[in-house]
Amino acid sequence: MTTNIATFIVGVVFIAIGISNMRGNISSLHSYHRHRVSEEDRIPFGKQVGLGMIIIGIGIIIFSVISAVALYTENNDFILVGTTILIGAIIIGLIITFKAMIKYNKGIF
Repeated sequence: MTTNIATFIVGVVFIAIGISNMRGNISSLHSYHRHRVSEEDRIPFGKQVGLGMIIIGIGIIIFSVISAVALYTENNDFILVGTTILIGAIIIGLIITFKAMIKYNKGIF
C-alpha cells in the first residue's frame, strides 16, 4: 500500500513539474537546454516538454491506482494493464519531449 501512495505522489510531482514547464519555467531542465533555447522559444518549448511530463505523470498515477486495485482484488491481470499503460505513457511523453528538444535545441544532448 505504501508503495502505491509513493508512486501516486511521484506522478503528482511529474504533473506539477510539467505544469511549471508549460508556464515557461524551464528551470527543472538541464542547463544545456535552458541556455540553448531562445527567449521567444521558451514558452513553446516549455509547453511541449511540460506536456510530455504531464503525460508521464498521468501514466504513473494510473499505474498506481490500478496496482492498488490489483492488490485488493488479488488479480494480477490488473498489473499487466497498468504496466502497459505506464510504458505507453512514458514512450509518448518521451517522444513529445525529445521532439521539442530536437526542434528548439537542435539535439537532446
